[in-house]
Amino acid sequence: MLDSFPRPILLAHRGDYKYAPENTLPAFSQAIQKGADGVELDAKLTADGQVVVIHDETVNRTTGANGRVGSFTLEAIRKLDAGSWFDEKFAGTKIPLLEEVFETVGRDKLINIELTNYFSLRDGLVVKVCELLKRHNNAGQIIFSSFAPSNLKMAAQLIPEIPRGLLAHAGLWGLWARSFGFMFGDYQALHPHITNVSREQIQRIHRVNRRVHVWTANEPEDIRRLRDWGADGIITDDPATAVKALGGRSQS
Repeated sequence: MLDSFPRPILLAHRGDYKYAPENTLPAFSQAIQKGADGVELDAKLTADGQVVVIHDETVNRTTGANGRVGSFTLEAIRKLDAGSWFDEKFAGTKIPLLEEVFETVGRDKLINIELTNYFSLRDGLVVKVCELLKRHNNAGQIIFSSFAPSNLKMAAQLIPEIPRGLLAHAGLWGLWARSFGFMFGDYQALHPHITNVSREQIQRIHRVNRRVHVWTANEPEDIRRLRDWGADGIITDDPATAVKALGGRSQS
């Protein structure tokens, strides 16, 4: 499915990040309406093993409540308001289930699922996500990404046909991932930070028939430069600006 979109593909980072509360259904819906080719999101498990979409390890920043995501049952976490912190017009917005995002985005768009159980790598998140994908029969629209190689290795064992992107931190912290970790790993794409991307790096990765999806590009000149360098994907906080910078995408 990756090859069915114009290059570079545009993925909306946590949805329409600048104009809606991140990782919520309104954010994902707005991103698709503004012409994004797909969305990027963060998956985690509740205390009772349900896959929800939220970035932080805690609910503190985006709900006004307190506690680790993994300490809430689904029933409890669904009572939280994940919209008011951003703007009162989003009051009552809930932390979504991953399955709800499938319904909101539709089957003709891409979904980059970042496996974000970084402090609980043995919690079963990867297994639960893969079970959902098999149930919904939508593996063809999915990209997995993670900073944790073990997550991507497990995903490859469970659904090998889903492309896997190794995320790399900015600067020295991400040097290993951008070099040895990626080149000698079983990945289809590198997801580097925009500050660590060059034309030469993209060409080097293309020579081994792999992809480069860059995070997070928001300025029109950066987006056009990445396109000109041959980046395969751009993850952006501002899909409307990115679409305009690239000359348009089909609007939903």
